[in-house]
Amino acid sequence: MICIERYGVESICRILPIAPSTYYEEKPRQIFPDQAPQRIRRDAALKPEIYIVWEENFEVYGARKVWHQLKREGFLVARCTVERLMKSMGLSGAIRGKRVRTTVADQSIPKPLDLVKRDFSAERPNQLWVADFIYVATWLGFVYVAFVIDVFSRMIVGWRASRSMSGELTIDALEQALWARQVKE
Repeated sequence: MICIERYGVESICRILPIAPSTYYEEKPRQIFPDQAPQRIRRDAALKPEIYIVWEENFEVYGARKVWHQLKREGFLVARCTVERLMKSMGLSGAIRGKRVRTTVADQSIPKPLDLVKRDFSAERPNQLWVADFIYVATWLGFVYVAFVIDVFSRMIVGWRASRSMSGELTIDALEQALWARQVKE
């Protein structure tokens, strides 16, 4: 409060990129909460109810199930309102499925050198190949894909996909590229 008395609302709002009208609109609400807009008052009344339902159900209910439970308890509230309030409160339901950790970096192993110094340009085909290894989420689980790209043509010259992550997957992609481009090892 001392800052406002010393510097004034307008100069502080100019520094903070806030419209002075926002301050003048919010200040009376702190003194007279019953003068707040209906939505703000309704949100304030619903937040504890949402939290109770979420907590009583072992913190696994998402917005849809919390919404259904509130309806059973006699609250007339839209599902989007429950979603918005749960998000603002930092609440979320349990997420099905297991987390897949695809990369576990071993700090003791030295990192490979950047032999091309981040210069991905080539003057002729087969001069520079780059490789990548990714995973793709599907309805049946993850699919791991390794591929080799010719930098000159920007074409994938070798690739392999598998449901399991293994070193052979990347070697198979490289062997396919060597065979497709008929490069002698």
